[in-house]
This record gives sequence, structure tokens and C-alpha cells, in this order.
Amino acid sequence: MLRTSVAFEVIAHRGAPVGVPENTVPAFQRALGLGADGIELDVRLTRDGVPVVFHYFYLDEGTTLSGPIFEHTLDQLRRGEVLGSGGESVEPYRIPTLAEVLETFGGRIGLEIEIKGPEPESPEAVASLLHRFRHLWETIEATSYEPALLADIGERCPGLATDLLFPRSEDWMGLDVIAYLAIHRARLARARAVHLHPTQLSPEVVSTVRSSGIEVHSWDANGMESLRTVAELGIPKFDTDELQQALDFRQRLET
Repeated sequence: MLRTSVAFEVIAHRGAPVGVPENTVPAFQRALGLGADGIELDVRLTRDGVPVVFHYFYLDEGTTLSGPIFEHTLDQLRRGEVLGSGGESVEPYRIPTLAEVLETFGGRIGLEIEIKGPEPESPEAVASLLHRFRHLWETIEATSYEPALLADIGERCPGLATDLLFPRSEDWMGLDVIAYLAIHRARLARARAVHLHPTQLSPEVVSTVRSSGIEVHSWDANGMESLRTVAELGIPKFDTDELQQALDFRQRLET
């Protein structure tokens, strides 16, 4: 039976990139307009150490530029465009800086900032920027797959929510191992919560992780089966690529 009394937040993974490229201001604006509770965005460093919002290492995947992003300065990135799903740039979509996203959307919608790394300097670059928006920290969380990066930004931004991202399971892993790894990797990161994939969730996993003082969120909650799973288990927040479906699902539960 669904625990409909449990409210959950719906986070738009890389915004709502329907008709616009992911991880761009238009994608975030669309998510805001549709009613998402937050937007998830990926942060990488340029060659000159500027935090920018882009998922991939290689710029060839979705832009008019080429090569790895870490070999480009911010000025060089400004000369390129982000392409739409059809591979054409109808409008001049740009790779935004994290500062631009914070200035545009901070306080208007929740922000889930994934620190991609792997540079040890990443937390310092992001933290120095976040301190300019200290008054918005209640609406911001930092995430990463790397416990060391997450622990670092937690030290630099005491009071900021930090959540560990847990990767898809290897075939040999049982749910007991997943729960054990999730707990101890989250401890290494000193994280508030761990984000598990819906296939890694069960009543036992959730209760075990929570009994260690760590909350459970979810990522890649796409499709009705995943949505039912997170609702039944009382997961308070999850990321989705199917924003409208998730919002419609929540509305049906509330009526």
C-alpha cells in the first residue's frame, strides 16, 4: 500500500530538457515552470578552475566544441554552443557557469549540485562560490560519487546538506552488500543521505541505512514501477528524467 501521507520532492535531473539541451538555463527554466521542487546539475572545472555546468568529460557530446572540457578555459567555452537533441543549434545555448545558475535560480527552486571531480580543487572552487549564497543554503545540497570530495565541501561549508551518490550495482551484489557499502561510503563522506537507484531499494535496505542515521534518497526514478517503489518506501526526495510523469503521479496520490 502506498504511503500517501509521506510527501516527496521531485528533482528534475539536468533540468527538463525537452526541446532544449540538458544542463542549460532554458532546461532549468522549464523545470521551474513545470513545478519541479528542485533541479539537479553537474559541475566540472574548466582549465582555469571555473565551475561550469556540464555533464560529460568530452565537449564533442553535445556542443560545437571538441576535446575534454578540462583542456578549455572559460573564455574558450564561451565561443561554443550547446546543441539540441537533433544536433543543431537553433538558438545560441551556452554552457552556464555555476555562478550564473545560482544567480538566476537561487531562492526560486531547490538546487542539487553534483560535483563531478575528480580534481581535489573542485570542492574549494564550489565552496568559495557557495559562500556568496550562504543565505540560500537551506535550498541547496551538494552531491558527489566521490566521498572525499563530499567530505571536503562539507568541511568548507558547515551546515550545507551533502548527499552521497551511489552507483548502479555490480551483478554480484546482493541487497545486503548494497546497504553495507552505502552506509560506510556515506560515513566516509560524512553525508546526510545516500542516493540509491530504485533497483537497489527494498524495505530492508531502507530501514538498515536509516538505522545508521543516514537518510535514503533516490536517482533515476523513471517509469511507474520506480515511482511506486519510492512512494511505497517513503523516499522523501528523488531525481527523475521524466518530470511531468513524476509530478502527475504525485498529484494523483494527493487527490
